[in-house]
Amino acid sequence: MQTILILNGPNLNLLGTREPEIYGKETLPTVIANLQRRFLDLTLKHYQSNHEGALIDKLQETDGFDSVVINPGALAHTSYALADCIRALPKPVVEVHISNVFGRAETWRHQSVISPVVAGVISGFGVAGYVLAIDYLLHHYNKA
Repeated sequence: MQTILILNGPNLNLLGTREPEIYGKETLPTVIANLQRRFLDLTLKHYQSNHEGALIDKLQETDGFDSVVINPGALAHTSYALADCIRALPKPVVEVHISNVFGRAETWRHQSVISPVVAGVISGFGVAGYVLAIDYLLHHYNKA
């Protein structure tokens, strides 16, 4: 059975309460539960941290997963350490952003240091972006 790591960065633990007009009203536990119900034939491992180093440590535990869906939050725009870790990872990674970062007013959100080192980026489709990322990984990197 294929295992996908769903990795969420800073402030995503506040999903559902933090700026719901931008990020929606679904909580992160609800998002993960819905993904697990949708993808019954997969093992989905979830990890969220507000700490850059903890996310890097989790990615370096490569024996526990086949691919990664990462929502790095604001670390997408600043974390060269996370980008270097992903670049060295021998597994496919898809970057997800709930909001359309390219349409946001803050111009610093328009650039990602993570995007050049991942298989693809999904931005602006709300929490459905996680589903799209998993579907992509299944169709393009299926182990079977």
